[in-house]
Amino acid sequence: MTFTIGTLIIGVLLIVMVLSGTLLKRLPLSTAMLYLAAGFALGPAGWAILTPDPLIHTVLLERVAEVAVLLSLFSVGMKLGLPLSNRHWLLPLRLAFVSMSLTVVLIAAVGVLGLGLPPGAAILLGAILAPTDPVLASDVQVESSGDRDRLRFSLTGEGGLNDGAAFPFVMLGLGLLGLHDLGTVGWRWLAVDVVWATAGGLLIGSALGALIGRLVVYLRTRHQESVGLDEFLALGLIALAYGVAVLCHAYGFLAVFAAGLALQRVKEQSGMIHLRAAWVAGQPDRQGDDAPTAHATHADHASAYMMQAVRGFNEQMERIGELAVVLVVGAMLPFPHLPASAIGFLALLFLVIRPVSVWLGLLGAPVSRDQRIMIAWFGIRGIGSIYYLMYAIHHGLPRPLAEQIMTITLAAVTVSIVLHGVSVRPMMHLYWRRKLRQDPAHSGRSMP
Repeated sequence: MTFTIGTLIIGVLLIVMVLSGTLLKRLPLSTAMLYLAAGFALGPAGWAILTPDPLIHTVLLERVAEVAVLLSLFSVGMKLGLPLSNRHWLLPLRLAFVSMSLTVVLIAAVGVLGLGLPPGAAILLGAILAPTDPVLASDVQVESSGDRDRLRFSLTGEGGLNDGAAFPFVMLGLGLLGLHDLGTVGWRWLAVDVVWATAGGLLIGSALGALIGRLVVYLRTRHQESVGLDEFLALGLIALAYGVAVLCHAYGFLAVFAAGLALQRVKEQSGMIHLRAAWVAGQPDRQGDDAPTAHATHADHASAYMMQAVRGFNEQMERIGELAVVLVVGAMLPFPHLPASAIGFLALLFLVIRPVSVWLGLLGAPVSRDQRIMIAWFGIRGIGSIYYLMYAIHHGLPRPLAEQIMTITLAAVTVSIVLHGVSVRPMMHLYWRRKLRQDPAHSGRSMP
């Protein structure tokens, strides 16, 4: 594919995405489904313009998926505005660690008993498919930093946390296959890959997000400096948190998520409310041509202005990352050949493994029956799974195992995009209607 053809395709897709946005909101379709179909048409099964063989272009595909995941994790972190002391956080933590671990175990068991995989490869398959996707789950994400709905908050937080929390299981699977050093009786895996890499990633990201955010607000409010270029701030913080974490042998995904969380908390609540109300009304306070600068440097508004600018830019970049990765997934579909045994595995994954792991992980949790059902269903697989697949292949996964795991992973992501894309709007509409009937004093979008 020439550069000119590539720019033509990207241009058409981006414009179609804008023009069809309103129409898609009225149909049981998602933008990811359109990207998937476009990728399939452009791939070897169609016009053969895109031919991204995952066993040949592994490194490039890994990097593309990695960037898309980083953008999405930072965006998710910035959306979760409830204090860490709030009890709502217990739900995504249980989903991201308890339910995800159970998912890995159940998938690994099916992989060994049903698919004939060796234990290391079965655990690796579980680690690849266990994370849920915060990008493709945008229709069930929180809509503002103060959103307290348990369903949306749980799914959003789970997607942000488990993309990084799956890494220890990836390393365990690679280690059992002889592709990673686990240490004697697994001491290195437990000490470095589990404890330090997880805690270190969260600590590094939190520290950098808080430090950079406070520094920018200080310079703006006290010295009227560092005004503008909030887009560079988002990209710079993502790159800094990821780079420092990886150099310290910690998980960069968790660091970027934590950096978004920490940056989001560097704000004056009164300023955020004032600025948001002005924007919603469409009549922001203006002080001549310097109104944006005045907001950016005002002691009450500086952090709120920064957060709105950073969040808006990052969400747009997140959509571009979604387009790139899902387009490539669609183009990769003709490469693997799905065996009959994998079809039964996919049914187990979506209809048994995910619901069981969610049910066990949320035992005793303060969630309604409707919320539990919705959380169990919307375990959307996507970009994170593609990244871990490419990561494993890049780190020496033997070709026969790579082909088998690749086939199942691509099939799972494709089925998830289609099933969840078709069902998300009808199910969410039904959910809000039932919730409104149960509590008519609250509108569906602001209920706690």
